[in-house]
Amino acid sequence: MSEKMSENIIEVRDLVTHYGEHVVLKGVNLDIRAGEIMVIMGGSGSGKTTLMRNLLGLKSTTSGSIRIFGKDITRISNRELYAIRRKLGVAFQGGALLGSMSVAENIELPLRQHTRLDENTIRIMSRMKLEVVNLAGFEDLMPSELSGGMLKRAALARSIIMDPALLFFDEPSAGLDPVVSAELDELILRLKQAMKVTIVVVTHELESAFKIADRITVLGQGKVLMTGTVEEVQNSSNETIQDMIHRRPRDETVNAEEYLARLTADRIQPRV
Repeated sequence: MSEKMSENIIEVRDLVTHYGEHVVLKGVNLDIRAGEIMVIMGGSGSGKTTLMRNLLGLKSTTSGSIRIFGKDITRISNRELYAIRRKLGVAFQGGALLGSMSVAENIELPLRQHTRLDENTIRIMSRMKLEVVNLAGFEDLMPSELSGGMLKRAALARSIIMDPALLFFDEPSAGLDPVVSAELDELILRLKQAMKVTIVVVTHELESAFKIADRITVLGQGKVLMTGTVEEVQNSSNETIQDMIHRRPRDETVNAEEYLARLTADRIQPRV
């Protein structure tokens, strides 16, 4: 890997995040290199969704820093954060397409909101991105007329319409059959090569993660258990990581008092 490609595009230092009194992230440190696919994995409640929300500036942090493109997004103005977000693309888990708009209108929306391009240029750019994700000819359909895999690809087309330098995927394979999931994995790999984009993927799908990742960060109970290559993660001596890889159930001892306290709690913890 060249020196240029090894530069960090994201640097997270001592990140702590709360939901109310509940500590979700407990001193997370993470570097993401320009041009790589970083997969963030972990079990339910590990903090991977919260970490992604922090990286996107959608969730405030308690302490620590998040540097993206050299700027700490926890300490910049809303205008500076807006400028950084224009360099990001996000494909949300459910697609997040607007049901009242056609596929083309959904994909073109960022261009209409953030540029002054003319209609012909916008239409050409949207068709180009539809070609990239193998949805050419489907631009006039409504989101309700698309299959699950097509929704994911349409969301991906929208996320790359502004040619981002940094692309985020939230559970790209969730709810897809194995064949469609494999096709999406191949599409992510092609995007990395064609657009020279840095990609961050949050997923719990092991097969997908091992196929697309340059490196993997594994979270557990709000902490980074390890960051390494696919081979390093697979060969890790960490018992929690091996339990996850081999789908071994955790042997938990139930504390009666803690169990009763959870049942009688008057608030519900958010998804993390």
